[in-house]
Amino acid sequence: MQTDAHPEQAFGEDPLTVRDTDHYTDEYVKGFVEKWDELIDWRKRRQSEGSFFVNLLKSRGVKSVLDVATGTGFHSVRLKEEGFDTVSVDGSVEMLAKAFENGRNYGGHILRVVHADWRWLNRDVHGVFDAVVCLGNSFTHLFSERDRRKALAEFYAVLKHDGVLILDQRNYDSILDNGFSSKHTYYYCGEEVTAEPEYVDAGLARFRYQFKDNSSYHLNMFPLRKDYVRRLLREVGFQKVETYGDFQESFTADEPDFLIHVAEKNYIRTSDDTLTYSTAVNTARDYYNSGDADNFYYSIWGGEDIHVGLYQSPDEEIALASRRTVERMAGKLEITRSTHVLDIGSGYGGAARYLARTYGCQVTCLNLSEVENHRNRQNNDAQGLAGQIHVVDGSFEDLPFEDNKFHVVWSQDAMLHSGDRSLVLQEVHRVLKPNGDFIFTDPMAATNCDKSALRPILDRLHLDTMGSPGFYERELRRLGVSSLEFEDHTPELATHYQRVLEETERRDSEIGGSVSADYLTRMKTGLRNWVNGGRAGNLAWGIFHIRT
Repeated sequence: MQTDAHPEQAFGEDPLTVRDTDHYTDEYVKGFVEKWDELIDWRKRRQSEGSFFVNLLKSRGVKSVLDVATGTGFHSVRLKEEGFDTVSVDGSVEMLAKAFENGRNYGGHILRVVHADWRWLNRDVHGVFDAVVCLGNSFTHLFSERDRRKALAEFYAVLKHDGVLILDQRNYDSILDNGFSSKHTYYYCGEEVTAEPEYVDAGLARFRYQFKDNSSYHLNMFPLRKDYVRRLLREVGFQKVETYGDFQESFTADEPDFLIHVAEKNYIRTSDDTLTYSTAVNTARDYYNSGDADNFYYSIWGGEDIHVGLYQSPDEEIALASRRTVERMAGKLEITRSTHVLDIGSGYGGAARYLARTYGCQVTCLNLSEVENHRNRQNNDAQGLAGQIHVVDGSFEDLPFEDNKFHVVWSQDAMLHSGDRSLVLQEVHRVLKPNGDFIFTDPMAATNCDKSALRPILDRLHLDTMGSPGFYERELRRLGVSSLEFEDHTPELATHYQRVLEETERRDSEIGGSVSADYLTRMKTGLRNWVNGGRAGNLAWGIFHIRT
């Protein structure tokens, strides 16, 4: 441990090689700790944060909290003020001493402090808690995946059966992909202190902290990507993970300085799976379950294929073009009677019926809309295919299937509705057999498209982002796929939505009896936005074919 006899930080001859979890205790030397509150600025931090964490905890009935990254005590004191039974933990003796001092100075609170290493948390902290909070970007001090998994397992173990973990981090995705910027508003609020990265690569973010007396200190941290942390939380056992950006539920990927993950331990066994659906999935489910949406899509697309078509002429029938997409995708695969296909976001099941009828294979349809699934089952019965097609209510963010189950995963224009597309890809990869095929289409943003140009489309869909060809390729490569092909058919996107718009206007009076005028007005506006976005070069679309 660092003591007064060793007041200076020591990183050796090459600080960039210091990528060790255990080194963080040597980085929080006494001089740095004494200045830490200048960086935070308790008054401004409290104003910017408001009652966000307090409300999260109280809304879940939390009484006891384990603050595992106490630092100089800001949140421990705040929690004590709000009446939470709080225990304060840190791995730095210097930080705990300062926190105890701050507790007395800010309201006369006597903090119950425990010096502990997260990896052996339950050795030093006894009992269980309603909540664990790990704040202040502290989790990024863990450099190895083994350390991160061990720490999360310890957090999980110290929670009651229905407990919640709140863990935050810098938005390292934005730093790694776009460079560093900071509003300097929410977390590190001190006006006369700068906290900026001196060096960043995929395995290290070295930050420099410059104070008004010209003293400077450094921290070496691991740049955690958002979706990686979310995946770890689920793999450790947390059942539901919601992520906020700078205390907001809705945000674009590169907008927030900080991300806050709220992970719930409670295991829900219920037929109402919507309790565990993400916000984005629930929004899409409510939309597609509505009578207006169901009647519109069933009428305009004919109740079979509700996805983008491949057109031989600009005025071709939508159904023909849509079926051509299915045929094109199927032609890239080797499907036999023994093939088991999973169609995620299957809609009315048109593709599943084509595959089952043409190849004699088994198809499992997974879709979030119970209304669409009901029509799917009816059509399967009517066409004598119920024995080959199994329809499941569910979300593709949490596939209810065992590992290595399917030969093919299929998806058409559905994943844009996810709030966590990286998670969807991970789930697909998990359920695919070795050497399995993943084939999909998705309306996407063009690579390097200005996000503001997509705002009319995103607002209409209640989405914050869209995928892009570059995004899907990057995320799939990270999963270790053996081959990846993207067949670009971007012009078809504008053609398709123009055809849907024309058909909607032509049959306006016919469908007006089953679809509200307000819905049709908004739909026409939305379709025009898609057409304009496609023609302006802001969108992309095509067929991805991946082999695991």
